[in-house]
Amino acid sequence: MMSLFDIQNLGVQRGGQTVLSVPALSVKEGEVLAVIGPNGAGKSTLLLTLAGLLPHSRGQISFRGQPLASLDDLAYRRRIGLVMQEPLLLDDSVFNNIAAGLRFRHVPRPEITRRVEHWLARLGVAHLHRRPARKLSGGEAQRVSLARAFVLEPELLLLDEPFSALDTPTRTHLLEDLQALLKETGLTAAFITHDLDEALLLGERVAVLIGGTLRQVGTPEQVFSSPTDGEVAAFVGVETILPGQVVKAEEGQVVVQAGGLRLEAVSTLAVGRNVLFCLRPEDVTIYPPEIPFADGQKPHPPASSARNRLQGRVQSLTPQGPLVRVVVNCGFPLMALITRTSARELQLAEGLPVSASFKASAAHLIPR
Repeated sequence: MMSLFDIQNLGVQRGGQTVLSVPALSVKEGEVLAVIGPNGAGKSTLLLTLAGLLPHSRGQISFRGQPLASLDDLAYRRRIGLVMQEPLLLDDSVFNNIAAGLRFRHVPRPEITRRVEHWLARLGVAHLHRRPARKLSGGEAQRVSLARAFVLEPELLLLDEPFSALDTPTRTHLLEDLQALLKETGLTAAFITHDLDEALLLGERVAVLIGGTLRQVGTPEQVFSSPTDGEVAAFVGVETILPGQVVKAEEGQVVVQAGGLRLEAVSTLAVGRNVLFCLRPEDVTIYPPEIPFADGQKPHPPASSARNRLQGRVQSLTPQGPLVRVVVNCGFPLMALITRTSARELQLAEGLPVSASFKASAAHLIPR
């Protein structure tokens, strides 16, 4: 499948300072790319540059193999749809807001009516077609904004954190509807967000921007499980990050000296290599401590293929919706994410001794 757009050695400057650097990035036709990163990472700058609304100081962006510089600006913008965080609707009815772009393109009136009515229904706002845009709720306004973009049948849809200002239920329903629409239409899209759940739901590939630089591009599994550096790891939810060194290597398995302990991981790195030992909290299992029997024999731990078994005490418990974030002091802070039911059954409390385990395959090593 051919690329819809390609970026090579892109640089964007503001006030003489480079605020965006993208060595290479492409999006295939029909693909949804989620661009993630913290606030101020350059995500919106990238989107506005792709939209042709911000100039770039170096490099090249190509659309269907043609450099943007060689394309007519207006003709190119007619081939893209843009949905921003603020809907920016006209002070007019919902119907006229959705129809505005088609009228600007001199689409015949019967075709305008047909297409607007279709997207009014598809976005669930047909009952609002006569309502003034200024009287819409935030969720309704964003549905109208999406309908206004889809009705133009663009080749590329650019979305800049369109749901970040909405309440959780409204945001969830809109995300589900957008996911269905993108699959239904096969539309190519770049979705800007700092929310990891949004990226996982919508993105077929994920691009990570940090500090104005593109750090990593890959499938959600690649990016979230195998981040390329410590900053990417921290942003995508890796909470245990320990500096260490490989002290043993054998048949694809290594032992890393980190946090005062010897930890096992799956890796082909050589002995002596300095690394960051990375572990996601959802890959850690918490269970009662392994207390020796009275006769001095060690107890049998719960059946598990986990090669790493640590002893420690609960340092803190933090509710996170249906889950609980547990910090276990094992000589270093080990983060775990478990269900409220598990926390209740284990009767977890600060200071309680516990055991923790994780598989060698769950650890990710970043060479330093």
